[in-house]
Amino acid sequence: VVSTQSTGDSGSSTYTYIIGCAATRIAAIIDPVYEKVTRDSKIVSELDLQLKFAMNTHCHADHVTGTAALRTATGCQTVISRASGAKADIFLDDNEIFKIGDLELEVRSTPGHTDGCVSYILHKYSLCFTGDALMIRACGRTDFQQGCPQRLFKSVHERLFTLPDSYSVYPAHDYQGRTQTSIREEKKFNPRLTKSEEEFVSIMENLGLKYPGKIDVSLPWNLRCGPTEVEDAAIMADIAANKPPQPL
Repeated sequence: VVSTQSTGDSGSSTYTYIIGCAATRIAAIIDPVYEKVTRDSKIVSELDLQLKFAMNTHCHADHVTGTAALRTATGCQTVISRASGAKADIFLDDNEIFKIGDLELEVRSTPGHTDGCVSYILHKYSLCFTGDALMIRACGRTDFQQGCPQRLFKSVHERLFTLPDSYSVYPAHDYQGRTQTSIREEKKFNPRLTKSEEEFVSIMENLGLKYPGKIDVSLPWNLRCGPTEVEDAAIMADIAANKPPQPL
């Protein structure tokens, strides 16, 4: 790996990851944010990489994806799980091996936060990119957008906690500035996912979380792969004002 670089977005506390193959210089970006497309394109260029894929772990509800804008800027292809219901150039299925140059990502379906959630496993380097399924001492909420606490519990315990303890975990978000954890740590210390399934479901059903602040603008955009324009001022103003895009 030439780079597994994390870039943050302070507005949604989203982590974006750039993975580059040292041998071929081919790269992918995971969970890019629309307002950060210029920044991320610059990082890819500085690392002397060719961005070939812009990928999402799921159809996000808290920020607008930068995948389509990155396609405009770089000529890359957009990627998401088939089960997400969102548009993309490439659709991924459970257990698929997706190649980034000489690197191989295993695609593991990890629904529960949404139906289309997947985690990307880079076995050669003991890394997993878990989206909103498994986070640092937490997990994604399950009270909207096809959320189901029973499915999430099963996904984490059967698809992620079965990985070796030594694997590093890179989530899509952290709201306290933490950047990574491990399978071992989360199996031992996650305050939700160390409980029984019954206790976990009760915790998730009683979180009392507010309605997602950006869902009304993010979901319509993300279902269509995000805006194609690169950091368009009018679009960014609409996103800031929580104004959904015009219907297609």
